[in-house]
Order: sequence, then C-alpha cells, then structure tokens
Amino acid sequence: MAVDRPEGALSWHWFAAAALALVVSLAAIWFVTDSVLLVVVALGGMGAVGAGAFFVSRYSAPPASAEIAPPDWAVTVAAIEGEGDAIAITDRANRMVCANSRYTDWFGVGTAPPNLPLPRESLEELAKTARLAWRDGDSTSAELKGEGVLWQARVRRAGRGQDHLVWRLTVRSEDDLANSAATLVTGDWGAALSRAGVDSALVGPDGIIRAAASGFAEQACGDPSATMAGLDFAAQFRSDEQDRIVFARDGRKGAARALIQVPLGGDDGAPVDEQPSLILVVESGVAIGAGMEAAGVASAPQLEALLGALPLGLAMTDRDGRFLFGNEAFLRAIGREDGTMPQYPSDLVVKEDKGPLADAVRRYGKGPANSGDMAIRLRESPDDPVSLGLSGVRGLGDAAVLLSLRDGSEEARLKRQVAQATKMQAVGQLAGGVAHDFNNVLTAIIGYCDLMLLRHTPGDSDYDDIQQIRANSNRAAALTRQLLAFSRQQTLRPQVLQLPDVVSEVAQLLKKLLGEKVEFKVRHDRELGPVRADPQQLEQVIVNLAVNARDAIHSRGNGKGKLSLATRRVTARDVRASGSDILPIADYTVLVMQDTGGGIPPELLGKVFDPFFTTKEQGKGTGLGLSTVYGIVKQSGGFIFAENVAGSGGRPEGARFTVYLPVYSGPVVEAESKPSAQKEPAASDWSGGGRILLVEDEDMVRAVAERALTRAGHTVTTAKDGEEGLAAIARGDEFDLVLSDVVMPVMDGPAMAKALRKLRPDLPVLFMSGYAEEQLRNEIDIDAMHFMPKPFNVQQISDKVSQVLSTSR
Repeated sequence: MAVDRPEGALSWHWFAAAALALVVSLAAIWFVTDSVLLVVVALGGMGAVGAGAFFVSRYSAPPASAEIAPPDWAVTVAAIEGEGDAIAITDRANRMVCANSRYTDWFGVGTAPPNLPLPRESLEELAKTARLAWRDGDSTSAELKGEGVLWQARVRRAGRGQDHLVWRLTVRSEDDLANSAATLVTGDWGAALSRAGVDSALVGPDGIIRAAASGFAEQACGDPSATMAGLDFAAQFRSDEQDRIVFARDGRKGAARALIQVPLGGDDGAPVDEQPSLILVVESGVAIGAGMEAAGVASAPQLEALLGALPLGLAMTDRDGRFLFGNEAFLRAIGREDGTMPQYPSDLVVKEDKGPLADAVRRYGKGPANSGDMAIRLRESPDDPVSLGLSGVRGLGDAAVLLSLRDGSEEARLKRQVAQATKMQAVGQLAGGVAHDFNNVLTAIIGYCDLMLLRHTPGDSDYDDIQQIRANSNRAAALTRQLLAFSRQQTLRPQVLQLPDVVSEVAQLLKKLLGEKVEFKVRHDRELGPVRADPQQLEQVIVNLAVNARDAIHSRGNGKGKLSLATRRVTARDVRASGSDILPIADYTVLVMQDTGGGIPPELLGKVFDPFFTTKEQGKGTGLGLSTVYGIVKQSGGFIFAENVAGSGGRPEGARFTVYLPVYSGPVVEAESKPSAQKEPAASDWSGGGRILLVEDEDMVRAVAERALTRAGHTVTTAKDGEEGLAAIARGDEFDLVLSDVVMPVMDGPAMAKALRKLRPDLPVLFMSGYAEEQLRNEIDIDAMHFMPKPFNVQQISDKVSQVLSTSR
C-alpha cells in the first residue's frame, strides 16, 4: 500500500544510499590515485552538485494539475432559461447535460436529442444535423415534421474541449410575418400605396433595408426599379434646423416626412428594437384614418387600408388612450371577431394589468417618440401572456400610440399539440411497461389454473371455481392487449387485404351489437387499394367505434339513430389539394364511421383518444376503447381523426371518425394473401423429449413453464437471467432449444441470443414476451429465432415448443 509523504521530503533510505555511494566513490579515488588533494576536490564537486540539485528540487514550481474543475451547469441552465426556444445540451454519448424549462415542457426530462418523439424521417434529419455539427462546428436542420407541428433545429459544438452540442429547437409557423411583409412591400400592393403617397420599407433590427417599395426607391435614389436592399435606412434621410425629416436626395427643400414603425416580431419575448420592422413614410400632417377627425387631424383612408391588410394586429389610440381604430388581425387577437372595439386598451386585459397598461399608453402618447413592449394577459385567455408592442407616433397631427399584437392562437394550438403528443408518448410507454409486467402475472395465474384443472374433473367442487378464475384471467389478458394496442407495442400479424372484406366479416356481429333501433348502413367505393394490416385488429377497430357510436345514440333518450360505415378511395392528389399538415402525400383507403349520437363536446374533442378518459357513468366504461383504436391505427401506419357533424341549426348531429390506411404497393406474398394455405407443423410431429434451456427471471412464470414442459416429456434446465443461461451453454451442456424471456436484469434475452450465436450458431431460440414481435425483431434479427406472446397457457407453450423443435430438426 502506498504511503503519502510531505511534498519535497526524502526518505531516509535515499539518504543512506547516497551517503554509501559517496564513501565508496571517495575510497575508490584515494585507492587509485593515493592523493588526499584529489579526494578533497572530488568531495567538494559532489557537494556542489548535490546542493544544486537540492535547490532545484526544493524551489522549482510543481507541475500544473491536469484536472480541470467540472463546469457549473447550474449557471448554464440559468443563462438559457429565459430563451424563447427549446434549448438542450448533450455530450458525445448523446446524454442530456442540461436543458431549459421550455425543452422539458415540450419533450420531458427523459428524452435527449436527437432521439425525440418525431417521425423516422425527422429523426434521420436530426441525426444528420448532429453529425454535421460535430464535423463543422454548427449545422441547421431542414424542416422537421411532428404530429401537426413543424420544427427546425440549430446545433452548435461548444465547450472547453468542443465535446458538447447545444441544441436550439424552434416551432416554425407557416406564416412568416417578415417574409409576408417583404412580399407585400415589393409587390403591387406596395406600388399602389406609393402612388397614394405612402412609401414603405422593411428594415431589419440592424437598420439595414431588406425590401423597399418602388415609390420609396424613387424618392431615395431616383430609380423606382432599385432594390435598396442592403443599404442603411437612416442614411436615406436627413434632418434640418427645425428637426424636420426629409429624404437626403431632396435636400432642405424636400417635403417633411413622418416615420411610423410597425414591429413585425412574434411574441417570443424579444424587445421591439431587436425585431424587423415595417416603416411607413408619409408626408408630415397626413393622418391615419377616418376615425381621427375627433382628434383634430385629417383622414387618410389609404393608410388605414394599409394597416388593415397586414397580418399583424395593429390598433391606434389618441394621446389620452382612447381607441381610434383596429384592424381585423387585432380584433382576432383580442377575441373580438364580431368587430366590436372597446373604448380603452385597459378594457382588454385582466384586472391586475389594467393600471400598468393605461400608464404605458399615456407615457408613449405624451412622451418622446419611442417604442417598447410589455407582457399582458388578455381577459379572453388569462393563462397565456402575450407581448404588446407600443410605439409613440408623431408627425400625424396630434400625438397617438400605435399598438401591435400578434394573433397567437395558432402558436398556442401548436404548443398544445406538442404537449399532447409528448403526454401520449409518455402514457404509452407507461402503459406498455405495466402491460408487460401484468402479462407475467397473468401467465402464472392461467398456467396454474391449467395445472389444477388437470387434477379436477367436471363435477368437482373446485372445478367451477378454477374455471371462473381462468375466465377472469383471460378477461384481464384482453385488457392488457388493449394497453399494448394503445402503446403500439402489441403483436400484429399483418396481411395484405381489402378493407371491404374485413367489414363483411364483422357486419353480422355489428348488427347484433347495435340492436334493432339503430339503423346500420354500409357503402363501399370502387377500385379501393389494398392495405397491409392485421385483420383481427382492424375488426376490433370497427367494433370499438361501433360500440362507442351505439352508446352515444342510446344516451340521447329513445335509443333510435343511424350509423353509417363507408370505405372511400383517397388519392395523393386529393391529399395535396386538402393542404393537410398531418397526412403525408400518398394514396389511402379510408374507413368512415358516422353516427347520429349528438356529437362530442368541442372541449373534449382533443381528449377522446386519451387512455382511461370516458364520459360514461362510473362502472360503465374503462376509457380504453378509443385509445385502443388509436394505438392499432398508428401501429398499422395509419391516421385517425374525430370531428363533429353539423346538423340543422348548426348544432352537432353526431360524430364522425375517419381512419386513413396507406395503400400497399409492394409485392403480395402468397402466404399473406392466403394465410390458411400455409400448413404449420403440428405438435405431434416431434417425437421424443427435447432438451430445453428455460431462461426467465420471474420465478412464478419459470415454475409454470418448467412444469408444463416437463409434463410434455421434455428435459428442462432453468436459468434466472441471460448470464446464467449463457454459462450453461458455455460449459458444454447440450440443448435442442433455448426458451427465453426478452426483458431481464443483468443480461436480457436479445443480448444473450447475440452471444449465444458465437457458441452455437445453429441452436434455435424461442422468445416469450408481452411486447410486440415487430419491436423485438427490430432489435435483433437472427436466424432460427421464434416468438410466442404472453400470456400463454400450458397447452400453448407445449405446442409451440414442439412446433419449433419440429421445424428445426
């Protein structure tokens, strides 16, 4: 064991060794030369060298420590917290280091980029952006598509060792206000305003012109075709001794101008002076609108028309704070689509914001011409603060205040969709985990019931009780399948099929479920494209939707109503024409289920697919019917939408559920088109007991499987995890089959299978799991791999093992 000594101290062992070496050296010199003088000189020289070495070692600076203090991430989090975008920092292993609250609100704390809840194409784009950022230092992604949301990611390499990535994710709106303003200014709209005496230019926060109308270019440089882009806006003007603003080209004789700044930024918290602006140039003395005669100024309808056409909400008040006018975008932003305008801006906000807003309006109306912004809470939406821009307007007669407010309803909708998608993903992961654990419990219960039934015959006192336990366990197994369907982790057996064939199979059952009071109609389009899906799961989708419609119709009183089921053909051209942001452009076969049950309350439309959400009375619904439908459709690659159908008087008459399934265009395998034609080997094909290695971490499941296989004549060796099972193979034990669970501690099933292939390439592996087979094959795809879903009974596991042994023989 090493012992630490004080820095600079030498052990006595080193002193003894040095002294002994010195004596031996001096003795050797005296013996060879027989001269005392040479011995004295040598002693002095060695002393000088030793003293020099001592001073060097004693006073030399110690080497700097190679360790660097770890960064204080709390400071970094505080620095990025106020940003309007979602910001996260990851290391080279794509592990989350820190993130701001906007990121955690949208994606949660357990998800680190680039592994975000986005479609596969967007995930590939994120991974590509990360690679470019590691290589080049920074990168910007193309458009990323989520569930109804458009994203863009900017990634930059940072850190002392350039070993971290800073991710900035922004919600993109299709309505880019600055781009829209630039198009209007440089187009016919800007030219028409110039002819009316109102020149306009789009100016960036740095004061550089981005776009200018033809009239502005003519006034500034004499050429109406000049672009003016890239020039300094302030350099185009000058002021005279009376502080009049004129075009620099006109000189002192030019007409005085008034400048009106309209900030075009969003409500992301950025100051007005950091946002692009639309600047209107009018002759001094020209007024804003017909409503301003009361303020003592003339009217200019063309300028009011200009402000009214902008997508930004704009309103004007006089110096006392009374509204003069507001454009349509402003009315939409404050929730006054009926066109009514309040008297004062303070009438728009909650009680706590009335005083500060009134003071701000008076300050900008009576003070110098400047601009700013403030956060307010509208009475219509008190939980969502918005940014209100204020600009003091001068040169239009009496002083006025220009208010700018952007309609944030679309952005709020996108944020709600992001939160909903994140919540659904989190709940789906939780549901999948609960279903997996519950399947293990049900496997043991059903297995033990089967073993007990072998010792009891009909008529025994316990026989009916055991059958009742087994029946309730099967009901619970159906519930777990619904949870897995919602979480998109159930096992599907997809086939290429025609949707009308599935409807015809379940039509008779639907008539019995609906009853005689509900009129049921079916209609099919011609030339429907085939789809690839699990027919049994599609039947469950149809049944669940029909039962939901029946309950809605019965809740209206007399129980009479109509339910229609239709299949339609939707082409890629139809999707493109609809302008949908959710549906990818492709051909679809559509299933439409429409009822007359009174519809869904508008405030509940966004919750109908949530698990355990139901409007039925307590004890009359689990809230999993529509969530199961949602999971099956999404796992099949489709889309589902719910909407109300308007009846007479504008009130909802019923609900309509529309399921879009993509048309399958690949080759049709014979086994898919005719699954019954493929003959599976029967259990009796295997003669003699097999040697089975059973790997299962749940004791009760392992005990049931061992007893079932032993009863079938097999020799079973058990293991509690993957490492123990791999050790049994490594020590040379001979086995005909490995029967393994998927999720296990220490070493799971897929990891064991990969290591097993290096020792026994030909040994078949049969996985048993409550998760989906497709998910398992995505993780590990090896030869001689088979799958059996949980829960299973004694007969099913015996038959499956015999079948695998027969095919592998």
